Amino acid sequence: MQNALNGIRKALEVLRDYYAKGDSAASLLQDDSKFNAFMQQPSPPAGHKASGGAGGAIIDILEVAESDTAEEMAKIQTQEDDEQASYEQVTQKFKVTKAKKDKDVQYKTQEFTALDKSITDFSTDRDSANTELAAVDEYWAKLSDRCVAKPVPYEERKKKREAEIAGLKEAMTTLAAEGALLQKSHSKKRHMRGGSLTAN
Repeated sequence: MQNALNGIRKALEVLRDYYAKGDSAASLLQDDSKFNAFMQQPSPPAGHKASGGAGGAIIDILEVAESDTAEEMAKIQTQEDDEQASYEQVTQKFKVTKAKKDKDVQYKTQEFTALDKSITDFSTDRDSANTELAAVDEYWAKLSDRCVAKPVPYEERKKKREAEIAGLKEAMTTLAAEGALLQKSHSKKRHMRGGSLTAN
């Protein structure tokens, strides 16, 4: 748009200069230094005059084009300025958000690093405590076997009691039999002693 506007303004400048002088020879000729001798601009015909009416219409059209182009360029410039301001605002907001997120990441990293260290420490403590507990349990089991009286099951106690009762009954039977023998033997001795006394 800037190049187009510059071109329109240059054309207006040339045309205004041309029609202001009323002579086409000075303003519309090409530079002879750029062409060879065979391609030089021919001399204007005798009696040539610039047409002011046609020139005025062309200049009016170019002025309208210049105005429209300048207006469109101003709109585009304003739009670009607004977009640039919006871009800078969004970019600044993004930078602030990114800085905040980076800080959050830093703090979270520190937090989970500390938690990992705590977990490692607690795991080590737990393993040590489990090792100590296993040793204590083993020692307690040995002490229990040696020191703690184990209750005798009912069936075993019943069998033992029945065996004791059977033994006592057998002992009573034996004692009763021995008592009967002693009594018999004692009675026989008394009888024999009494008989001998009678014989005397």
